[in-house]
Amino acid sequence: MIEITKIQMDYEINPVGVTQMPQFGWIIGGNGFNVIQEAYRLQIADSMQFQEENIQYDSMRVISEESAHVYLKDMELRSAHRYYVRVKIWDTLGEESEWSMPGYFVTALLHPNEWKGRFISAETKEDVATSQGTYVKHDFILNGKVKSAYAFTTALGLYHFYINGEKIGEDELTPGFTSYKKRLLYQTYEVTNALQEGNNVIAASLGAGWYKGKMGFLEERNNYGNQTAFLGQIQIEYEDGSTEIISTDESWQGASSPILFAEIYDGEYYDASLEQPKEWYPVEVVEYDKSVLHAQAGARVKQHEGIPARRILITPQGDKVIDFGQNLAGWIEVKAAGTKGARIELQCFEVLDAQGNVYLENLRGAKETITYICKEERMITYHPNFTYQGFRYARINAYPGEAKPEYFTARALYSDMRPTGTFWCSNPDINQLQSNILWSLKSNFVDIPTDCPQRNERVGWTGDAQIFCRTAGFLMNTYTFFSKWLKDVTADQTKEGGVPHIVPDLISGKEQDDWLLSQGTHSAAAWADVAVINPWILYLTYGDKQILEEQYDSMKKWIEFMRAHALDGIWNYKLQFGDWVALDAEEGSYFGATPNDLTCTAYYVYSTGLFAKIAKVLNRMEDYAVYDTLYQQIKQGFQVHFLDSRGNLTVQTQTAHIIALYFDLLPEDKKQQNANQLVQLLKREKGHLVTGFVGTPYFCHALSSHGYLKEAYELLLKDDFPSWLYQVKKGATTIWEHWDGLKPDGTMWSPDMNSFNHYAYGAIGEWLYRVVAGIEVEEENPGYKQAFLYPRIGGGLTAVKATYSSVYGELRLAWNKEKSKIILQIEIPHNTTAKIRLEAVAEITETAGIAFLSTEDGTKDRIGIAGSGSYEIHYDKQE
Repeated sequence: MIEITKIQMDYEINPVGVTQMPQFGWIIGGNGFNVIQEAYRLQIADSMQFQEENIQYDSMRVISEESAHVYLKDMELRSAHRYYVRVKIWDTLGEESEWSMPGYFVTALLHPNEWKGRFISAETKEDVATSQGTYVKHDFILNGKVKSAYAFTTALGLYHFYINGEKIGEDELTPGFTSYKKRLLYQTYEVTNALQEGNNVIAASLGAGWYKGKMGFLEERNNYGNQTAFLGQIQIEYEDGSTEIISTDESWQGASSPILFAEIYDGEYYDASLEQPKEWYPVEVVEYDKSVLHAQAGARVKQHEGIPARRILITPQGDKVIDFGQNLAGWIEVKAAGTKGARIELQCFEVLDAQGNVYLENLRGAKETITYICKEERMITYHPNFTYQGFRYARINAYPGEAKPEYFTARALYSDMRPTGTFWCSNPDINQLQSNILWSLKSNFVDIPTDCPQRNERVGWTGDAQIFCRTAGFLMNTYTFFSKWLKDVTADQTKEGGVPHIVPDLISGKEQDDWLLSQGTHSAAAWADVAVINPWILYLTYGDKQILEEQYDSMKKWIEFMRAHALDGIWNYKLQFGDWVALDAEEGSYFGATPNDLTCTAYYVYSTGLFAKIAKVLNRMEDYAVYDTLYQQIKQGFQVHFLDSRGNLTVQTQTAHIIALYFDLLPEDKKQQNANQLVQLLKREKGHLVTGFVGTPYFCHALSSHGYLKEAYELLLKDDFPSWLYQVKKGATTIWEHWDGLKPDGTMWSPDMNSFNHYAYGAIGEWLYRVVAGIEVEEENPGYKQAFLYPRIGGGLTAVKATYSSVYGELRLAWNKEKSKIILQIEIPHNTTAKIRLEAVAEITETAGIAFLSTEDGTKDRIGIAGSGSYEIHYDKQE
């Protein structure tokens, strides 16, 4: 029997705050094989009961196989309204499902002129240098029974929103970090049950945050404004059909809050004795362009895992330190029984030094300190409001009474994204590496893709996001997260089409005194290419053309920027990071040995080729012809400039060979000889990588796709310096910024840039999924409509299990090896198929109904096609 197990709207479950009809998708469950949808029927109603009078839309029976990316037309939405959705389907065998359980979506304000509120502030322009929190509030009376009520809220700064003393929603660090003057997000909340007939109080607590506080490694304050402010309105519908709007205006009151100080980098100082303001005063109206307001329907920051303190230790220097056992981003929830005026002070940090003492140098200017002053004798529970920290440890600088581990919990803070992938294998070190990759994602997906969560940086480096995007898509549902951030990439592009190094762009126009950024603040190869590569990866992962349409102009502008600044087909421009922090760099340098001319031109070719594909996908055939021709020309130019007369790369670095192979920049008959040279360069380093940000993500791919699977596994499994597993052996619980962040002798890399929670090198994660587990997407069938399952057995592994939740359902693949015998277990979601490739087959002993054909290249591989269902395949592998 078939059934609908889940309805998704814009890849979210029950999104709140949509401004246009979402696209719909659903997961088909039930037993059976080869289940393919023939038709669907979708209804939208005002009520969960779907009575005839409540049904607003009925597609009737639509003949279509598509169970994702379903767009509806001819239905007008209302603002501030909840719509219920249900679906039923028929399969090609004539079976009909029951109606699904209803999902819902809630609309935000659909028209800019619906905003009635004004930004209000309890600060004045004289508070430009302060980071103290403030309150704003408003008392009002409701003269009737509320049928429905929705609040729309945002701030210049950070805010919490309250009705009658209760915090509304679970979101933190709202409204998030965007290019505020071009895009400011607002949040939507249903508040029907929070309101009461008679007297009500609505209020907000405000902090400096990214908007006003000190942000970026240039340590500039007031990057977007010098006055925090709150904007909100509640739209109320009464049972009698009448309506009312309560909104922010000059009638509200303001006061200082007990948050005496709060900054993203430095922490928070909270004096509980000031929780009841002594004085309320008139607010000040702040003029701000409301046309930049956009609703946020998903991926809001929330609290997630709570990790109890593992132990409290005393360092050799006598410090009392809490160890949570896991590096993360978030804050500490602390309990204490303090008397009036008693002080709690905790300073967060990442690692202990070689002697086991507190190590703060890599925090640079960030204080990462939380302070709480008790107001009376009672047990309290506190966590910060408008800051977050990157830490595994915390030094207890002050605490009333005996500090016990059970009084401290680390709360992980990151954007709300559903987990999508799992990976396990028979090697526990690889499993720890997988955990480290996941925790670095969680730690650095705090509203934007940051570089690190601990020092005075935490900004959206575009290169890191580009490198890690595909790995992230296996681990979490990142569509909403990345599509939101890519809109800021577009917003912050230069008029010429250049893409900033960081987004939101905090540095352009302020970089003159910085030794590095004074050379240029935008358009570095591999960094700026995020404008093309990330939308393409989202398209492959989700099969959705909409992201390509949305980002198309941005992509095109970036390609044209490179073309305008290329000379004889060679692209290079101002500041380039190249193979950043590669180990083949000169002593004391951040820049790897691979020349910028090569890395820049390689990315110029790669991004142009992707853009030509995108134009074709979108049926923009004139653009396709133009950019495919450009692609062929600059690819040939790369070969002319960087290959010698024998077809060998003139640059003999690991990274040069990796990107030339992975980006398909070489003539077909010259690929293998350059792959052979890559292996020789690897052997020269005794099997170790010396690559940086550009080369590392694709190293194992370049090897395994050119006949060197054994060497790729050996590279992955290295556990001495430098390697991924070296970090694991050193006790890492997240990915490091530098291969030698903690050196074999126990000393640290330079403290000015040495994060121990930096996801870029975690890009090896996609190789675990795509090659070790063998879960791959086909460009011709994006979104895993037809998955390509091709596990590469090796590395001494005896078992691998992986899952991936695609837009159609969960793919599962597991393999077990005993000598040459392989047992492969596969589960394929309904309404999809999979191409299955078995490598180096001696004999297939059991296939569970899958027909396999031999390949024509004599490799003894077998390829078969399977419909949805569960399969088990037994075969003997040639050794």
